[in-house]
Amino acid sequence: MKIAYLTGEYPRATDTFIQREVSNLRKHGMAVETFSIRKPSEEHLVGAEQKAERARTHYLLPLNPLFLIWCHLICALRSPRNYWQGIKLAWQTSQPGFKGGLFQLFYFLEAVVLAHKLRQQDISHLHNHIANSSCTVAMLAAKIGGGTFSFTMHGPHIFFEPHRWRLDEKIRQASFVSCISHFCRSQGMLFVSPDHWSKLRIIHCGVEPDLFQPKQHEGQGNHLLYVGRLAAMKGLPVLFEAMDKLKDQLPDLKLTVVGDGGERSDIEAIAQELDLSDRIDFVGYKSQTEVREYLQTADIFVLPSFAEGVPVVLMEAMAAGVPVLTTRIAGVPELVTHNESGWLVPPGDTVALADGLKMLVNDAALRNQFGKAGHDKVVAEFNVVQESKKLSEIF
Repeated sequence: MKIAYLTGEYPRATDTFIQREVSNLRKHGMAVETFSIRKPSEEHLVGAEQKAERARTHYLLPLNPLFLIWCHLICALRSPRNYWQGIKLAWQTSQPGFKGGLFQLFYFLEAVVLAHKLRQQDISHLHNHIANSSCTVAMLAAKIGGGTFSFTMHGPHIFFEPHRWRLDEKIRQASFVSCISHFCRSQGMLFVSPDHWSKLRIIHCGVEPDLFQPKQHEGQGNHLLYVGRLAAMKGLPVLFEAMDKLKDQLPDLKLTVVGDGGERSDIEAIAQELDLSDRIDFVGYKSQTEVREYLQTADIFVLPSFAEGVPVVLMEAMAAGVPVLTTRIAGVPELVTHNESGWLVPPGDTVALADGLKMLVNDAALRNQFGKAGHDKVVAEFNVVQESKKLSEIF
């Protein structure tokens, strides 16, 4: 079976879960062509996996004006009904205001080019990751080209502006929606009538547990690890404040921060203001292989985020036998069971985060207990080989 995958920017250092899903679908015998609205910047090509995927991905932007006109002529003449239905759907789902209408025009122009490219490659089904602008392009392309489409719904950001991105209509138009958690599915159920709920299927994002060697813990666990985008919403300022509180009690506590982002300078400034520069090492984006190496040296993985879906970095840490300390939000408790496979704290609670750190740093037996239970949880429920097999059967 031949299908297409679309995202807004692919492949990025932060969407390795999509790359793994595509790779495993191919291993299950599916021909997957990857499309992206735009190329990622060079900073995202951190490993051989990203470089190989970028080389085989089809990009819609930048658009050649003559090719754009040609695509529209071909689509309009081949199937006038589908073309005008695409215009109607674009109009009905446009965001309010002049700016919203202008962006919707851009999405429609891109969708026609995508529909033409899919027809050229004899692809009748399109799957999208992330339900915002690229999903709008996917929905319109399916309507214009006369094919079908589906999408993976992650959250949490799409649930902040569901009406702006017309999540209701996207679910109605889709053949099915892959939801990464029960929480995610329940949010989708809010926006459509019950006769569409059966479309909402739970398929976890996942990791390949065999790539990770679970570690054993002993003594004090003074090496903390964070992997992710550098943004305040990830709770890094709260983590820094917790470390500041523990300066005297845990003088050897160190943190490695893997990742980058537009707020990096602000995040680094907070660390400097708290006089933590000698305790925190900002190392930037790293390849999948390098992240696994960092996990082998870590004692505790910390993700104090305010908004998440089900973080794949938590799955990676748990697969590596590293105890996780994270926040009780959204779908996270479906992955991390408090005081069994990790430790959950309220988001934004500096005191609870500091207490959790102190407990785990000083208790190697507890770190081993969480590490083993976390590894077993990922193997059983968040194995990308198993989850991609479920997805291939739905396709």
